[in-house]
Amino acid sequence: MTQAHVLQAIQEYDRLGPERFFCEHGFAPARAYELVWDERRYPPKAILGTAYEFATGERLASGDFEGGKVGAVRVLGKLGFIIKQREDQRGKN
Repeated sequence: MTQAHVLQAIQEYDRLGPERFFCEHGFAPARAYELVWDERRYPPKAILGTAYEFATGERLASGDFEGGKVGAVRVLGKLGFIIKQREDQRGKN
């Protein structure tokens, strides 16, 4: 999976809108972190799972991988994306 697959997933999210994106790709809104791209915020786990589907043709369920610091957040960071804690979650540790 490459940065291009993640960007493809971001475009899909923008094209469909959140509700339809979650319905079609089987994910839910982010709880703790957000992927920041072009001044917009996206759910990291949903974007990474969809990028994986674009890269491999295989669909992952939300329960197939972690979303937090050791999962999607780390993978997206290694691909060069900015991940931030959701503003409503700051200071809740």
